[in-house]
Amino acid sequence: MARRRVEYVEIRAASALNRVRAPGLPFRWSLNPYRGCAHGCTYCYARRTHTFLDLSAGDQFSRVILVKTNLPEVLERELARPSWARETVALGTATDIYQPAEGHYRITRRILELLVRYRTPAHIVTRSPLILRDADLLLELHRRAGVQVTISLTTVDRGLARAIEPGAPPPAARLRALRRLNELGVPTGILVAPILPGLTDGVASLAAVVGAAHQAGAVAVGHQVLRLCPGAREVYLERLAEILPDLADSTRKLYREGDLPPRRYRMVVARRLRGILQRYPFPGRPPAPRPTPPAGKAASHPRVGSLPGEPLPLAAAEGDGSAPLAVQTLMVWSGHTN
Repeated sequence: MARRRVEYVEIRAASALNRVRAPGLPFRWSLNPYRGCAHGCTYCYARRTHTFLDLSAGDQFSRVILVKTNLPEVLERELARPSWARETVALGTATDIYQPAEGHYRITRRILELLVRYRTPAHIVTRSPLILRDADLLLELHRRAGVQVTISLTTVDRGLARAIEPGAPPPAARLRALRRLNELGVPTGILVAPILPGLTDGVASLAAVVGAAHQAGAVAVGHQVLRLCPGAREVYLERLAEILPDLADSTRKLYREGDLPPRRYRMVVARRLRGILQRYPFPGRPPAPRPTPPAGKAASHPRVGSLPGEPLPLAAAEGDGSAPLAVQTLMVWSGHTN
């Protein structure tokens, strides 16, 4: 995929902290210094947020990046309020806070300085090794209030990563960042996300990611199956049609009921990961897993057969769409933005 010039549009934010009202999540506040993301991951759930601004969820999401230049000043006012209870703030729920724009604007670093000053814990998810630049602040924040870092990794196959995450740093660079952060004392885990039906859901692919994370010293591992909400659905399926037309058709059928694949499929993925995690113990004790919406009434678990090493047969996955089984996890909810 051809790389295009990125346009940065400086804007002023009216607020910094965004109240997360969905139930069952491990945090109630989120923060995003940018809108849009130059990583251009074809499957990104946040693509639809650009449509709220009359921009496209496709090319413009990765090419037109909105920069909240005054966010640190707004955040300081909010953190200084007597009513602020120093609750955990999730950074990077709708954009990568360490995308290339951060190298110039340094807004994320200024945010971390404020979190340290006001002793506010944070949970960060990123795909970028640029996070190493702020290791000093992350370590100080960990000591004063608590910080949890999650490196998101879809695959260790660089060719596949380039095809579906054209602007994101290569997998090896993310794993090096993971290792270094843990060596420095910043607790860092891995999020196998998203797991792509027919591409990265095979035992070999999942084991390669988990094994690499274990070797790099990850404290915990979690997973999230591909969520095809509007915006991401069109972009991801179009990309699949370019490289694997048959898989595009199968994926479209698998997601015909909504944003998530059927429950049976998600159960099989969870069971595969559970088996892999038995071979790779992780030292951290993760928080309670989050439910994946839509949260329906719990149903009895269907019987799941043996787990072959090849990708799952997409057409055979059927179910009721309720939440997947939990795996040892550092789950991060990803559906909220400022």
